[in-house]
This record gives sequence, structure tokens and C-alpha cells, in this order.
Amino acid sequence: MRHPRLVPAAAALAVLALGASACSTKGDTGTNSAGSDGLKTGPGVTDTTITLGALTDLTGPYASLGKSIVNAQQLYADQLNASGGVCGRQVRITVKDHGYDVQKAVSAFTETEPNVVALSQVIGSPVVASLRQDIEAKHLLTIPLGWASSLLGNQYIQVVGSTYDIDMINGVDFIVRTAKLQPGDKIGHVYFEGEYGENALAGATYAAQQHKLTIVGQKIKPTDQDLTAQVTALKQAGVKAILLSAGPKQTAALVGTAAALGFAVPVLSNAPGFAPQLLATPVGPALEKQLYLVSPGPAFGSDEPGVKKLATDYKAKYPNDLLDTGVISGWDTISVLGEDLKAACKAKDLTREGIAAAHRKQSSLTILGVSFDFSDRAKPSTYKSFIQKPSKQAPGGLVTVEPAHEVPAARAYALPKS
Repeated sequence: MRHPRLVPAAAALAVLALGASACSTKGDTGTNSAGSDGLKTGPGVTDTTITLGALTDLTGPYASLGKSIVNAQQLYADQLNASGGVCGRQVRITVKDHGYDVQKAVSAFTETEPNVVALSQVIGSPVVASLRQDIEAKHLLTIPLGWASSLLGNQYIQVVGSTYDIDMINGVDFIVRTAKLQPGDKIGHVYFEGEYGENALAGATYAAQQHKLTIVGQKIKPTDQDLTAQVTALKQAGVKAILLSAGPKQTAALVGTAAALGFAVPVLSNAPGFAPQLLATPVGPALEKQLYLVSPGPAFGSDEPGVKKLATDYKAKYPNDLLDTGVISGWDTISVLGEDLKAACKAKDLTREGIAAAHRKQSSLTILGVSFDFSDRAKPSTYKSFIQKPSKQAPGGLVTVEPAHEVPAARAYALPKS
């Protein structure tokens, strides 16, 4: 669900402001009703439009990914509308920027909620957690762009992909195999305070126990950008690998510091820790050498036909924008919601409740080569993760090291309660 940017801030914000205003729209705020054709509708649905909401980060620490997610979702909506829309209606997206600020997000939700039928994205696990009760009370199907397992269990909140903790279980298995770690070895884990980092830590701790390893944890804040103290401490502790659950700036700082200290251990990051812009910086060569990603989504360097088509279509619409993980995530989430809308249309129920009911019947939905099961709200929609590696020559800056797979220990892991 799942970042600071290296592009010039003023130019980026100008583009984002234009994108947000272009996507803005208003929908029906009335109660549920049925038309002469028997189609039930409610808030966010008029005779001509279906309006979705997007609470995103266009000015905060995940601004670049937020922009990519917005772009990818608008691309999907444009293609869907060109093919006739849903139930003869055009799909619109109202975009609100909260800058990764929970209070701003709450205000944006209050303003947006009466006029939308579902939320195609909400960036940030803390933001979704703060809105959880309102989302449930309003029966508003919400797709978070955050992958904390604490978001599971709600009828109206759907994490698309493996969660941070499941990714770390799969990722630690990869590190143990490839770095040939032995029982008793130590691995470091540098992680953000809050739901993202602590959920990843829970998975890493479980995986370490399975492999008889010791976790040496280093908690940091999203504002921390000098990780010299943390890297030095991990080196002194003798860790054989480092796990990372933070943002791109922290990834660059950690890998760059490790390389400068001659600390050449593998670093494995959750997907939100990488941005392809990093490869154009002085730390780029070290990232290609030391960094791996564990991700719920495929890399643009994959051979999956759907991924290749998405790359072509995205570059045609946004020729000046980079491909990154935000494009994959944005496409995944809006594709799920698009299929839900089509199913709800077929059932003649485009109310919020009808869309949520249609969603929970999706038990085998494949998007970009990944199969999802949304029928059990208490479980991740997939237990599979990709292992990827930065490559300056690859589209999107990533190549696939191992295709999506799960380790047996992932199913035995007790998911944290929300």
C-alpha cells in the first residue's frame, strides 16, 4: 500500500497540483435508490458517472510514489471509460493530497466521503487506521496503499498483496539461503516507528526464530536521514545481513554508509524503501551491489505480458515520468476496484454495500500475473512475494531475482490482531 523524492520539488508539485485538480469531481450525495432498470445506486453514483476517492500523498515523504499511483489509476480509468465505462457510466477519481499528515487526511476524508462510492487509494497505514471506524460506518470499500497486517479483518478495507510481515518472512528465507546464514547468526533490522516498520519487524522476528537467528533492531523516525550511528552499531554487533523497513532516503543513507565503512553485507528492504531515482545518485552502484527488495508486486523488468503492456501504456501517457513501484501498486488497486464495479453492475447493485459484497466474492482474481483471493477479510490476499534487485539498465530500475513465491512458514505465522 507501501516516499521522499529526488526530483525538483517545485516542478513536481506543479505537475501534481494540475493532476489533482484535473481528477476532481462531485457525485450524488443522496441515499440508496433503484432506477427504472432495477439498478440500485447510492452516494457517488449518478446517471452518468461513478466517482471514486483517492486520499494520497503528493507533498509528503511518499510524494513521488503518490504521483505515480495517481497517474496509474487515472490511466486505468481513462482506458475503462474509453471502452464504455461501467453500467454506461464514466468512472471519475477525486484526488485529495494529505501530505502523509493524519489530521489533513481526516479533513480530506470528511470532505470527500459524501460524494464517492469507494476509495481507490489511501496512502499510509496510520492514515487508514485513523479512518477505520468511519470507513466501516460508511460502508466505504477502501483500498489502502499500505500493507500492514493490522489493516486486515475489516469488511470494507482491503490490502491488495502480501503484507509487510509476510514479505519479511519470505525475504528472510531468501537471505538465509543466498547469504548462507547459520543458526546463531545475527541480522540487523532498521525500521520506521509505527505500523509499517513494526509490522515488518514482527514478520522478521518470527522468521528469525524459525531459522534460529537473532534480530538486532534499530528503530528510526521517518525524519531520520543520517543512519551512521545505526550502521556502525550493526557492524559492531557483527550482523551478517540487514533488513530495512523505511523509505528511499533511509535506504540511500544506510547502503551508502555501509559501503563507505566497507560493510558489504546484503541489505533487504520492503518495497516502499526503493525509488528508481536513487540509481542516478552517487549511491547507485552500492545499491546495485548490496540491495534486494521483497515486494508484493512484479518488477517492470519482468516478462509478464500485462506488466509490459502497462509500461508501454504508461510511458505513452506520461512520457516524462519514471516507471516505479507506485505505478504497479496504483494499477493493481484500481484494477481490483474496477473488477468489483463490473461485478456489482452485473448484480444490479452499485451501492457501497453492493460493491463491497461483490468484492468479497472475488476469490481468484489475477492482475499482472498475481492471483488474489479477497474472500477472507482476515487473511492477506496473497502470501507470495517477489525478490528483486536494483538495476540501472532495467525498466523501472528493478529486475526479478526470484518470482512470486511463499515459504511454508508464512502460513503458520499468527497474524497480529488489528
